[in-house]
Amino acid sequence: MNIRTQNGKQYVLCAWRRKYVRLTPEELVRQTTLQLLEDQYGFPHGLIGVEIPIEVVGLKKRCDAIVYNQQMQPLMLLEFKAPSVPLTQEVFDQAAIYNRHLNVPYLMLSNGQRSIVAQVQENQYQFLPVIPKYNEL
Repeated sequence: MNIRTQNGKQYVLCAWRRKYVRLTPEELVRQTTLQLLEDQYGFPHGLIGVEIPIEVVGLKKRCDAIVYNQQMQPLMLLEFKAPSVPLTQEVFDQAAIYNRHLNVPYLMLSNGQRSIVAQVQENQYQFLPVIPKYNEL
């Protein structure tokens, strides 16, 4: 990870946004999880979008990350939290609300300590025991 300090604050080079961003606990989870998805689960770098703007109930929001299929259709919505933030029903509901706009077949939540992956079928959630490889999605 490429980290630099400027004015007493740490910044990390986000390879997906191609710029340095403030290194917060949530950003560290995002960077390490996305790298893990690429390295161990075969998620293609070019098919991951970070901080993607969406509109939810008339409000402008940003998805932490979206994984796309080869046709650039959203495949998985990813929501990241700092390690100190437990993955509660409220966190899951946030991702589910975002998904009403995107209608992706997979949701993933991670706080760096724990990850939750759910497959979405007809507004029903099936929680998966492990993170699937990209080619299994």
